[in-house]
Amino acid sequence: MPRSFEEDDEDYILAKISYVGFADQLGLEGIVILKTFEGKEFPMRAFSGEVARHISRFQGGDKNTIPTIYNLVEEIAVTQDLLLIEVKVYQSGSVLRANLHFKSRKDNLVLRNYRASDAIALAAYYDIPIKARKNLFEEAIEQ
Repeated sequence: MPRSFEEDDEDYILAKISYVGFADQLGLEGIVILKTFEGKEFPMRAFSGEVARHISRFQGGDKNTIPTIYNLVEEIAVTQDLLLIEVKVYQSGSVLRANLHFKSRKDNLVLRNYRASDAIALAAYYDIPIKARKNLFEEAIEQ
């Protein structure tokens, strides 16, 4: 169901990907560090190394090959005249999730509760803003 993009914007802060890497020597577990423009950092891990490799490739400008699942999003967006304009990352229980915000000529569409790592990969692919809940950065500082 379409919703306003401003519904909860005050709870989110703009962030960028400041680091992409791996938690293990085999590259099975990915790590991403999101950083605010004020310098606060939030480390994300416990997602596949494959997704981390995609994020790294996309950031490096290699957008010639896109994984099938991300291609599915691309095809649906094109056929429905949708433009992915931002992702919003938040914590749901013990996992990180994200909402994908699309804009069309007529309305806005929010797809809710997707894996944060995939949403960040899509944000890297499309060069769109990543917003994360402010409390993620506050909790990271306290630890």
